[in-house]
Amino acid sequence: VKTIISTMFKLAAFAALVGSAAAFAPAQTGRVATDLAVSELELGVTEPLGVYDPLGWLETEPEAFERRRAVERKHGRVAMAAVLGSIVHHNDIEFDGYLSPSANLKFSDIPNGVDGIRAIPTAGLAQILAFFALVELAWMPASKYDGDYGVGYFGTDIKDPEEKARKLNVELNNGRAAMMGILGIMVHDVLEGKPFIFIDMN
Repeated sequence: VKTIISTMFKLAAFAALVGSAAAFAPAQTGRVATDLAVSELELGVTEPLGVYDPLGWLETEPEAFERRRAVERKHGRVAMAAVLGSIVHHNDIEFDGYLSPSANLKFSDIPNGVDGIRAIPTAGLAQILAFFALVELAWMPASKYDGDYGVGYFGTDIKDPEEKARKLNVELNNGRAAMMGILGIMVHDVLEGKPFIFIDMN
């Protein structure tokens, strides 16, 4: 019975996480160009705040907006992957086999949460950093500010401009929620050993 209740709590938490992230997706704001070029200034605008720019950077540093938006989009994508990865790993869903055969280290030997990074051999960390560098410099360069790397939306190209704008809005706002989410998961993991504060993972 304990196992069933624990599983139900995990599923409920996952459903709540998905629902709360979706809640950050705003309604379509309109005014989209007909050539599928979406106005970056209109993306991520959440009512009633409108364009939230308390420091006035859009007027004083308009040339920097494009880069800041690109950074926000990329960090949001990484954070969404991190939240999903954290949920999967804390439920002990791991690869079979060895992470490092030479060190006799299996994937299942890696601790959950923040402590996991300390268990990876130095050579493994170097490989991860090298892969990140390859992605950042070649496949998904930081200089490509529009965030469109030619892979489409789950392999499909969105032709309708309104649908494209809506999905870009959803991505930005879900990315914002994920950035806060992964920060909270890591903080509670370090402070209390409970990454998901309403669930006892021990």
